[in-house]
Amino acid sequence: MKKDSFQKREIIIYKTSKNEVALDVRLENETVWLTQNQISLLFGTKRPAITKHLNNIFKSGELSKNSVSSILEHTASDGKIYKTQFYNLDVIISVGYRVNSARATQFRIWATKTLKDHLLKGYTINEKRLLEAREKFQELQTAISFLQEKSKKELLSGQAGEILNLLSSYAKTLTILEQYDKGELKELKGGKTKFILTYEHCLQIINELRKELVAKKEAGDLFGSERDGSFEGIIRGLYQTFGGKELYPSVEGKASHLLYFTIKDHPFSDGNKRSAAFLFVYFLDKTGYLFKKSGERKINDNALVALALLVAESEPKEKETMVKIVKNLLTE
Repeated sequence: MKKDSFQKREIIIYKTSKNEVALDVRLENETVWLTQNQISLLFGTKRPAITKHLNNIFKSGELSKNSVSSILEHTASDGKIYKTQFYNLDVIISVGYRVNSARATQFRIWATKTLKDHLLKGYTINEKRLLEAREKFQELQTAISFLQEKSKKELLSGQAGEILNLLSSYAKTLTILEQYDKGELKELKGGKTKFILTYEHCLQIINELRKELVAKKEAGDLFGSERDGSFEGIIRGLYQTFGGKELYPSVEGKASHLLYFTIKDHPFSDGNKRSAAFLFVYFLDKTGYLFKKSGERKINDNALVALALLVAESEPKEKETMVKIVKNLLTE
């Protein structure tokens, strides 16, 4: 006889077709469980008769008592917890055919459908969790390989320390795998904002940045000068929709794509990385996502320089990896 304390159980109410009986049925281990009292109520007979039938079932060898019964914790009407013997569906049906075959058939049909729905639901949830965990792990592996490979690039020489810090920050997603394994994962939804970054506003910001850098002799007149109309497309693209839904609904999604496209599409004759980094910080500041709860910048200046160089060195096919790295670093 198994002794268990079912921590992951589900209680479903069963009622007969004419509402003659209502029972709290326990679902666990791919079957249903009832006490002797519940079985007697289900079939409309006295408990001594149920006990007699149970003894005959086990004595004849029709069912093994150790396989079909368990001593479980049960909360009684007085609020106290007692250890009570429960019997599974095989026993319930076997008893039912001896005392009330019509109700036994009705209960069997209900139990079969309920268990099927329960198992399909559980399978779907578990399958989804495993798939998401596998995808997250693959994403992490891709990010690590990407950062390690790019750290060897000549353009990124001297940035090894910051890339290592980025890798360390990104590795926080390992905790997500542990949460999946324990079934404790809380879905992280990206932040929302009413702030809208407009093309015209961006031009004003870049013009002010140009004046400041030119005055310091850190940039020329071509800094932030548009080569074509691609920059307007980048900004408006942050708010594009498909089927009535935004393609980048979160602050993290908009910010990461703003940084990526402003660097990779080279909309300016000069200063693409610096313009992208400045707009990235400005957007995060305006939306309230620049700082952690501790007051520390989510991505400091040195890390941002490394990110900008990583984007510049990345291949077009690595876009999704680059965007995911930025989004993960912004998610607290």
